[in-house]
Amino acid sequence: MIPVSPITTSIFDLFKVGPGPSSSHTIGPMKAAFDFRERLATLPTDQQSRADAIHVHLYGSMSATGKGHGTDRAVVAGLLGWQPESTDPAALLNLLRDPALTYPVPVGTTTVELGPEHIHFERVRYDSPYHNTMVLRLTQQGETLYSEEYYSIGGGFIIRKGEPVVDPATVAIPYPYGTMAELKAQLAHHNLTLDALLMANEMALTGRTRSDINHRIDQLLDFMHKAVRRGLRHSGTLPGSIKLSRKAPQLFRQAKGISQPGAIQPGVAMRSDSFLLFLNAYCLAASEENAAGGIVVTAPTSGASGVIPGLTYLAKHQFHYDKATLRSGMLAAAVIGFLVKHNASISGAEMGCMGEIGTASAMGAAFLTRCAQPGGSIQAIEAAAEIGIEHHLGMTCDPIGGYVQIPCIERNAMGAVKAYNAFLLATAGSAIKQKISLDAVIKVMKATGRDMSTKYKETSEAGLALSATEC
Repeated sequence: MIPVSPITTSIFDLFKVGPGPSSSHTIGPMKAAFDFRERLATLPTDQQSRADAIHVHLYGSMSATGKGHGTDRAVVAGLLGWQPESTDPAALLNLLRDPALTYPVPVGTTTVELGPEHIHFERVRYDSPYHNTMVLRLTQQGETLYSEEYYSIGGGFIIRKGEPVVDPATVAIPYPYGTMAELKAQLAHHNLTLDALLMANEMALTGRTRSDINHRIDQLLDFMHKAVRRGLRHSGTLPGSIKLSRKAPQLFRQAKGISQPGAIQPGVAMRSDSFLLFLNAYCLAASEENAAGGIVVTAPTSGASGVIPGLTYLAKHQFHYDKATLRSGMLAAAVIGFLVKHNASISGAEMGCMGEIGTASAMGAAFLTRCAQPGGSIQAIEAAAEIGIEHHLGMTCDPIGGYVQIPCIERNAMGAVKAYNAFLLATAGSAIKQKISLDAVIKVMKATGRDMSTKYKETSEAGLALSATEC
């Protein structure tokens, strides 16, 4: 039976390469602005020639925390034709540094100058189906000649208002599913492994070969691990008014100082706590790089881009898993991200931090479980992911000053530790006896996000964000 709304997200849409610090506030707005730039080039010539300005209006948490997340710089970058994966982080940080400097944006044969006065952080309530909304207008003496409305829905995904929605049921994939229950039914009915089902669907969605998909997963891991290595090398203070010092290099030195020779085996206790120090160091390293605006991988968001990189780096360098095993783990992580995005949300503006770190932790638990079990028991993977989400329910998104620094960086490390513990708990007994299903906890997650006060969802209006005066 084909689900009413099957999942048709590619692993390369969930895991995207781009600059930090926020997928919703940096990568999404950059993509939206780039799309607007492309559409301006197709306007009638007389409409283009009359234009004298472009105005950008930001609403919701993009307005509330956009300054700290560099949303204004991301919009300028997109209008200049920059794409997230190829953006130079240093060049991005330099945009809008001089308030007197303007940037030429082509509109056909016409050029309009864009400056900080054209980007408006709106504080009024805007009637929109999504919390993160941006409206771009091409104007002549303040009058709108052409406009588009975009929604940034988490993980760098954007929706343009009025854009035809592709019915997922019409996308030809061999094994459609929309829930974990439907996924398990497909696996049982066709006697497939999780790897085989996900690979077949990915090949159908993208038209890529198995070899190309594997190569691209390896590239994603390489981008993640480069972020970890950069973060382990870089010390000093992160950008922004908080003046937060990087912690990863110090933790890494401490871990190396007390570690013992030989490979660590997953699930086996060490004589010291260097295992946790290594994991914390790796997660903080990637997350600090994200906070600094470096190139990271959304996993599933930029704000949660320390959890999966930290766990995969640990799996490679401490557990010594081979490439094939790491790829299988990434597929298992991806399917959990798909299910949350499809049935709830991975956006901090919609779900609070449980949508970001909570999802990343569940994905990390699935990754570890798949890597540790060659057979890839779907029951154990489901149990691990459910535990990961269950123990993040209700977590607020309350960044101080709108920066992805406090509490976000440490939450990445905590989310990874919870992922590891979820893996241990799920594999300690019979996973099939788990009382709460993944589908059930995702429904609870969605309901919790809906009931959560807006001020706790990436607006910096409540929670830890109110302690900013103490920083």
